[in-house]
Amino acid sequence: MLWIQERPLVNMNNLVSIKNLTINFKENQNVVDNVNIDIPKGKTVAIVGESGSGKSTTARVITGLLPPQKGRILFEGKKLETNLDERSKENLRRIQMIYQSPDTSMNPRHTVRDIIGRPLEFYHNMKGSEYSKRVIELLNLIELDESFIDRLPSELSGGQKQRICIARALAAEPKLIICDEVTSALDQIVQEGILKLLLRLQSELNISYIFITHDIATVKAISDEVVVMHNGYVVEQGMKSEIFSPPHPDYTKLLLSSVPEMDPQWLTKILSSQKSKN
Repeated sequence: MLWIQERPLVNMNNLVSIKNLTINFKENQNVVDNVNIDIPKGKTVAIVGESGSGKSTTARVITGLLPPQKGRILFEGKKLETNLDERSKENLRRIQMIYQSPDTSMNPRHTVRDIIGRPLEFYHNMKGSEYSKRVIELLNLIELDESFIDRLPSELSGGQKQRICIARALAAEPKLIICDEVTSALDQIVQEGILKLLLRLQSELNISYIFITHDIATVKAISDEVVVMHNGYVVEQGMKSEIFSPPHPDYTKLLLSSVPEMDPQWLTKILSSQKSKN
């Protein structure tokens, strides 16, 4: 049975409120159906679910890349235009997105200076020495130094590329960053570094995050609140401690049970089994 939590119409502690959102690509076939989600100021809301659950589609509506059939988005209590072309530069600035693959979201012919600097020019009209100084400041903020400023994406590791994408989002000075599977293409050690960086930036800059993922370990590491989606519906939502404590709705239980667990004694057990056979 699906459960959708009712929320107050306007809560000024929320940065973003998604109200009764419905999206369909074909008539009478909803990809997202009557979704209600609140994003508190300075917090992280993880939207989790299997492929096709509607989590990335919801994110695209928030950014204005995809218009909904029904529903609305409130930003700090005020209605946000659903069409990207109708949004003011200020509203575009306040919501940024980091994508799963930095290789496809960065121009391979642009240097780090150009990649990070484009939002500085577009949103803040920065040029010259002010522009260069701010690029270096942003590099330091993501724990890279000035030596990276003239490098091309091909000269960076996967983790460094994703850090540059984080810096590009920060250059706009947003209030909300949507992170769409940003660690899924990275190995475990690099993932941990990126998550620690995002948490530090949130603490220092009071940014809100929407974290789109299917990785339960990542959800546990970074989220304050969790939204579980399945077939376009919100199955469950609440504080992380509540979502990961039983009893669970059937789909949440299935999702949690699908997480693989590494047995640290796996090799010892295999060797012991082989010895017993010999």
